[in-house]
This record gives sequence, structure tokens and C-alpha cells, in this order.
Amino acid sequence: MSGADTRWHVYADPTEVARKTAERILTAADRAIAARGVFRIVLAGGRTPEQAYRLLRDADTDWSRWQVYFGDERCLHPQDPQRNSVMAARAWLDPMPIPQDHIHPIPAERGAKAAAQAYAQVIAQALPFDLVLLGMGEDGHTASLFPGQAHTESESVHAVHDAPKPPPERVSLSRRALGDAREILILVTGEGKRDALRRWRAGEPLPVASIRGPSGVDVLLDQATRS
Repeated sequence: MSGADTRWHVYADPTEVARKTAERILTAADRAIAARGVFRIVLAGGRTPEQAYRLLRDADTDWSRWQVYFGDERCLHPQDPQRNSVMAARAWLDPMPIPQDHIHPIPAERGAKAAAQAYAQVIAQALPFDLVLLGMGEDGHTASLFPGQAHTESESVHAVHDAPKPPPERVSLSRRALGDAREILILVTGEGKRDALRRWRAGEPLPVASIRGPSGVDVLLDQATRS
């Protein structure tokens, strides 16, 4: 990804990254609702996104216009606390007046293949997304797109088998689907991500580097990652 495609934003710490993320989510929501009457957002898992979600609880927005999707999910029981959908529900979604049928969890409890097929039909009605949130792992993965794994390029949702992090069975939106968005924010915080960030900026073909949107990508970093 060239420098023209990627905008790097550095903040003091994960709390500031989360605050800025929440602000940008609400700005994107206002813009989308004004232009099209609906805001379609794809959520990420992880601690910094969770902090951002908690900050949205007191937001002044028309929640009835939000449509919420997920970038990836672990193939676990629907109420397992390790699922991204459960984290988002507890941190933010459950108390909010978002209509239940506007929240679209990945049915990963069905197994990776069946869930991927089902979710492809769900997101087909949503593209292009207004905002996609992503993180980055210490190996440069994003969503559940891991280094060294091959997927069919034409798919919008992948069944992921043998993931290097537990659980091995997962479901992930494809890089094509994740990139079909008006705005993409990638949140990268913590010392443990420093080496992967260096490799990304040096041009290595990490999964996170493959996410490209028509308007580019904004990467929100903290000082510990950048140092």
C-alpha cells in the first residue's frame, strides 16, 4: 500500500486512540444518515475498539438509523464471552435503542463454512459499508485474515480453518468486502504491535496491508506502537 493510500495518525495512548475513534464513528454516522438515511458500520474485536464502543453509550445520534455488522467471528457458542458480538453487546450495544434486527452478528456457531455462506447473503445487501473498523495482530493479521492462508478472491466472506490463534475455526469478511467501504479505520496500539507495524510500513505483504478502500485507509496509532 502506497503512502498516498494510507494516512497515519499518532496519539498519546490507547485511551486517546479510542476517544478519537468514537469521534470519527459519530462523524461518519452523521454524514451517512444525512446523505442516505442509514449508517452501516463493521465492528472489530479487541481492547481498543471496546474502549471506543463504551464511549458511544452517551452519544447523541439517531440509533434507529444504524446497521451494525462484524468483520470476523470465532466459531463458538453465541453467548461465549470470547465472541466479538458478545463483547460489543456487553460494552455498548445491549443498552442502546438500536432495533435488534439492525444488529447482524455472524452465525459462527453453525460452523465456519455454513456461517460464511449465510453471512455473505447478509452483507450483499449492505455494501458498500460506510465505516469499517479493524485492528492488527502482532503477526500482521487483521479481522481473521492471517499470514500464509489462501482464500478464494471472489468470496465476500471466508470460512477460516486452522487459524494460528485459538479457536482455529473462524469466519472473516474478505479483504474485498472490508475494502468496499467509504471509510476504513485501523486501530493499532501497544508495544507488541511495533514490529508488525514496522514491517507493514516497510512494504511487507501482511494481511493488514492488503485492505484498501476507494478513499484510502486511516491508521490510528499510539506512541508505544510507533516508538
